[in-house]
Amino acid sequence: MAPKPKITKERIVEAAFHIARESGAEQLNARRIAQALHCSTQPVLYHFGTMAELKQAVYNKADRFHTEYLMSGPSSSKDVLRGIGLRYIRFAKEEAHLFRFLFQSGFVAEKSFPDMVDSGELAPVLLAMNGAMKTSMAQTKQIFMTISLFAHGYASLLANNELDYDEAQIQSHLERAYRGAMLAAQEEENERIGE
Repeated sequence: MAPKPKITKERIVEAAFHIARESGAEQLNARRIAQALHCSTQPVLYHFGTMAELKQAVYNKADRFHTEYLMSGPSSSKDVLRGIGLRYIRFAKEEAHLFRFLFQSGFVAEKSFPDMVDSGELAPVLLAMNGAMKTSMAQTKQIFMTISLFAHGYASLLANNELDYDEAQIQSHLERAYRGAMLAAQEEENERIGE
């Protein structure tokens, strides 16, 4: 007689991630996860003392998935920031449930936007941008904050509404925001040097 397959913590997180991705994080509960794994709720409750603990594990997995998605595009120096911005917006349209879970559910650990920018999760994004833009890391972060606020607004509208996704229009808007952010960073640097 073959032994029953063991329900591991990783399998539970994977099943919960798929539920969050397909139906939304608000649909996560022990019973639904157990159904997806074809088991009782006992393994879910054994590995995770609370649903908050499980949701945090799923959030962390979704965050890694999102970072990989952002970094999956071309890395030509001219288009790194705009490409990341476009993928951020596209992610909200393609993965609306995960987008809302990541950015509109209260699971973000940081308490301020600059803290978010300095978090370890954004390091790969900032390093790619910094290398491509040939600016100081401080300037890169300022430009990133401006573009990300713009992109987040756009993405939120797409994730929460039935708006049409017009990539050419989004690219045009991102280009304008990028040029404005670059110009502002250059002006700030000139003012700093001139003092």
